[in-house]
Amino acid sequence: MVSVSTWFRYVVSKLEYSVSVSWKNYKGGQINDTQIGDVVWKNLFQGKLTYLHWNKGEEMAPVVGNQGGTLLVRKIPMPDTTRVFVGDVVVLKDPEKPDDYMVRRLAAVEGYEMVSTDEKDEPFILEEDQCWVLSDNENLKPKEAKDSRSFGPVLMSSIVGRAIYCLRTAVDHGPIHNSSLSMKKDTPVLEVELDVEELAKNHKA
Repeated sequence: MVSVSTWFRYVVSKLEYSVSVSWKNYKGGQINDTQIGDVVWKNLFQGKLTYLHWNKGEEMAPVVGNQGGTLLVRKIPMPDTTRVFVGDVVVLKDPEKPDDYMVRRLAAVEGYEMVSTDEKDEPFILEEDQCWVLSDNENLKPKEAKDSRSFGPVLMSSIVGRAIYCLRTAVDHGPIHNSSLSMKKDTPVLEVELDVEELAKNHKA
């Protein structure tokens, strides 16, 4: 049973999402100023804040699992440093294959100084809208991990969502450990929209 306070926080999250989507569509020229209100209300009362994403590969083990896992992902239409935080597991466009998506942990954002363990590499500061993402699997070499250590910084705007729950097997599933700020923000969304049976039904393993 979801509490009244949780429902209230969930509705606030939906309103924030609806406004973000409407503003993004307006800035992109997809709607005009007279349509903004209609789009806000439509997104507020229809659809969900989450979607399911199948992640394959061992790059994010053990969080996702060596054979992959089905993720519940919270949509983030306008990612920036007030909506996505260091420590979050994010879904982003693959910088090497723009039509594909990958799951990595956000390790640094704009303004962070990046210092390599290789003394030959010069330190640098991440510029506006840049971020650094890493694989969780410490057993993989940098090239095998397919993260920022091989392809460099990625655009924060390439992030489409934050993974908040993972089903690895029918008996092995649970919330994903993100930054404390994100976990607090995502709690009402998780309580209202999580459907483990639906996750299991869409699981490909």
